Order: sequence, then C-alpha cells, then structure tokens
Amino acid sequence: MRLPVVGGAAAAELEVAEATFDASFNEPLVHQVVVSYLAAARAGTKAQKSRALVSGGGRKPWKQKGSGRARAGSTRSPLWRGGGKVFAARPRSFEAKVNRKMYRGAMRAILAELVRQKRLVVLDPGAVALSAPKTRELVGRIRSWGVDSASLLLVVEAHDERLTLAARNLPAVDVCSVEALDPVRLVHFEAVAVTAPALKKMEEALA
Repeated sequence: MRLPVVGGAAAAELEVAEATFDASFNEPLVHQVVVSYLAAARAGTKAQKSRALVSGGGRKPWKQKGSGRARAGSTRSPLWRGGGKVFAARPRSFEAKVNRKMYRGAMRAILAELVRQKRLVVLDPGAVALSAPKTRELVGRIRSWGVDSASLLLVVEAHDERLTLAARNLPAVDVCSVEALDPVRLVHFEAVAVTAPALKKMEEALA
C-alpha cells in the first residue's frame, strides 16, 4: 500500500507493507500490551509496617482480668494507635510479561488503525529540519503539514536536539525517536507525524 508524503517539494508517496499498516485491529491485544506497559512503569515502592515490624509492644499493657478494660496483649496491635497495619503493603513489581510477538502485533494494530482513521501523517525528512531550535518555526511547520489536532506526536529517525528544544514549550506536542516509541504514546496522541525514514525503520522492526 502507498501513503502520501507531505512537506516535500513535490507530491510523493511511500510504499509500505500491508502486513504492518493494514492489519486488523485487535483491541484485547492492544489493551493488554498498553496496560502491561503502564504497569511496568509503576515504582511499586509502597511499604508499611506490620505488627511484627513496629518497635515496642513486648509487655502486656495491663493484667488480663480485673481492670474493667478490654483484654490487650500488646500496645502494637492494629487496633491501637501506633500499632502495625493488618495487611501491610510491601514493595512489589507490577510487571506483566508480554512476549515479543504480542508486542509487535499490538504495535502493528495501532499503526494500522491510525492509518484507517487518517491520524497518521508521513513527512518528508526536510519538513522537520529546523534552522534553529525555535518554537515559532516548528508551529509554522506543523500548520504547513495540515495537522489540525489537539495533540501531536512527532516521530523521527534519530534524536534531534533542535526539534526537541523547539517542541519543549508546546505542551500538546511531543518528539521521540523510533527507539523511544512505545504503544502508550501512540494511543495517547490524536495525531502522529512520522518522517519517511523513521516509518521504514518502524516497518523493519515490526516485520
């Protein structure tokens, strides 16, 4: 299949593989991969003290009978102020295993759906070559691409310092390289603009 390339001197098209950019949308698979990616980003460092970890409480606060108060064996009981937690949280990992085949399948499904919804724009490499790291220049370039969305993800072949600095002041615009691309970013932004070399690199990685 062919995708139009914008931002160049003349109208052009880029030949891409249908297996990658015309795949069916597998919603359960995409959901599983996205949730797994978000879960792996969680720190999982929450920790609380159980009754065994709270210091003190070794002596019985008062005798078992005759005081008129309820029976108590320790001042570090979960019922007492300063006592331990009943089900104390411990540091844990939230990672869920997603194999390579599932990850590639989810990425292909997301890219194909972006193409079907006309939310994927292929750019000529010269369209993102800024003369200086100026936000105003980048905004002008985005308007010339015909992108009219609330948020935009710009994917380039490799890290571009000028482009990154120019987009830093735009809260709805993000720039990343192909190596840093992930499914969460693809589903988060309303529009995705990819340079032609970056798209071919993505195609090779997902083949």
